[in-house]
Amino acid sequence: MPTTAPTSLADGFPSQRSAATAGPGTAATSQAKGRAGAEPASSAGKKPGGRDRYLDLLRSVALVRVVAFHIFGWTWLTIVFPSMGVMFALAGSLMARSLKRPPVSVIRGRLRRLLPPMWLFGAVLLTMMIVGGGWNPTKDPDLGSGFAGLVRLLNYIVPIGAPPYPAELGTEGAGLLGITWPDDAAGPLWYLRAYVWFVLASPLLLWAFRRFPWPTLLAPLALTVLLDGGIVSIPGETGNAVSDFAVYGSCWVLGFAHHDGMLKKIPRYAVVSVSALVMAFALWWASGHLGDEGWNLDEMPFVQAAWSLGFVAVLLQYSPSWQELPGRLAKWDKLVTLSNNRAVTIYLWHNLLIAFTFPIIDKFYELPFVQSDSAVSMLDSSYDYWPFVLVWPMLGLAIVAFGWVEDLAAKRRPRLWPNGAKRGRARAAGSPPSGHRA
Repeated sequence: MPTTAPTSLADGFPSQRSAATAGPGTAATSQAKGRAGAEPASSAGKKPGGRDRYLDLLRSVALVRVVAFHIFGWTWLTIVFPSMGVMFALAGSLMARSLKRPPVSVIRGRLRRLLPPMWLFGAVLLTMMIVGGGWNPTKDPDLGSGFAGLVRLLNYIVPIGAPPYPAELGTEGAGLLGITWPDDAAGPLWYLRAYVWFVLASPLLLWAFRRFPWPTLLAPLALTVLLDGGIVSIPGETGNAVSDFAVYGSCWVLGFAHHDGMLKKIPRYAVVSVSALVMAFALWWASGHLGDEGWNLDEMPFVQAAWSLGFVAVLLQYSPSWQELPGRLAKWDKLVTLSNNRAVTIYLWHNLLIAFTFPIIDKFYELPFVQSDSAVSMLDSSYDYWPFVLVWPMLGLAIVAFGWVEDLAAKRRPRLWPNGAKRGRARAAGSPPSGHRA
């Protein structure tokens, strides 16, 4: 269960869900600044156009956590690091930065960066399901009539709703993948739907936040209470979309607060204290409402919303706005750069690739040196960990094979492995830092 991965989806996960360089303000925005007072403070003393490596690091950690959760299913991971809340907050901060430009151009740019990578993934996935698996969306009873099934396929083009897929496909034991592989592969696409909703709503949300900050920040949390408590009920996919919007809406708005510098105006002890109380209440509430999956916060909307809000508030309050990764973290610079530049690709493909790791592991049992009882026993005991080992080189191949689409979507020269290595060599030669921008 997701969080990306990512000035597109790449904002939140996106480089999760990279930041667009804010253009000069228009006359209208200048007038708005005049009415509202001084322009909001930036998230912190960075060089103009530079990358905030702290935010990049958070995005990379969020992606790794998402992959780990989808492999191991450890519910405590949803508590230790609520990846989706973090990614939506980062995307909200970058969206506020970009909305110094006209909203229509910002929304168009975000969608342009998100949709081509999704189209490529959707084309591969639909080919596997329809041609390879025999799925017929016009005859799927879960999609309604034949025409309704075709209409819902449009969500693979613009994910206003959840892209459809069969819950099961094939016969158990007859194919390379398990029968639930479509759900594994397409399930995480809910994030793209939620991201599109937030992008479309951001001009209005940012306007409301700068005039009524606290009501705008807390309104999504209040809506989550109404939905989770059954006071308000919205059926079907619309209900799922509204629920996701409500659960992570406060995190997205908290990203606005981070960009505008409002969190820095609140004493740190106050932010940490209130966040700790909110998070403690969320865990207390969860303890009395555990479901079949135990402490999986993804299955408890209100708890997820409250825990993510408190957790993200602390992370952003401490935001050091690094120009470079400090100390021992510096050795991870290239991987952080790569994961931010290919966040969308990593998020889109990781779950499908995880499904392919299991038949590969099963082939290990046929290797000549795995025929003894001790070798088989060793492989059995480590079976659950091998997908985590194998999925990363497979994601590396996906980055090379499909990641260049992110560059085309951003109107950049396609790159196979954008880990900042050339930038590093240029700096060593005395060239000024370029700052990898989306």
